[in-house]
Amino acid sequence: MTQLFSLRPRWVLALFLLLDTVCVGMGMGVPIFCILFGFVVGWYVVRRLVATGTDLPRILNRILFYAVVTAAYSFVVMALLWAPAARMLFDPGADLANFGIPLILYDPRASFIGWLVLMIAISPFLQLLTTLFGAHLTLLWQLRRNPIRA
Repeated sequence: MTQLFSLRPRWVLALFLLLDTVCVGMGMGVPIFCILFGFVVGWYVVRRLVATGTDLPRILNRILFYAVVTAAYSFVVMALLWAPAARMLFDPGADLANFGIPLILYDPRASFIGWLVLMIAISPFLQLLTTLFGAHLTLLWQLRRNPIRA
């Protein structure tokens, strides 16, 4: 397990990019697995920072930084996947009702806009929140086991 926390940062980043891309693919463009992957990322970030003997303020800063980086990558991937579909909004002949998205808002155009906002903006934000939540739960668990100097 110590080998997992002693990997070089570039290898960790490459592994994250690969796993996050696989999570997007498993969800077929819907990032539900990316959002859930945020818990694992948060756990790993804290365990790695605690293993290196970092002090508490730096741990908190790094948690936020890594959460933003993961969410930014998911935002870029979602924008690349779903932004081309936004052209359908300006096409009068586009069949938005049969695009395959849930028509929760009872109007195909409104539902399509809501779906794009959900996929491109809200999903990466949810991944940010799950990463922060997982990291802070792990940090609380670590602090309970052995206090970290402040």
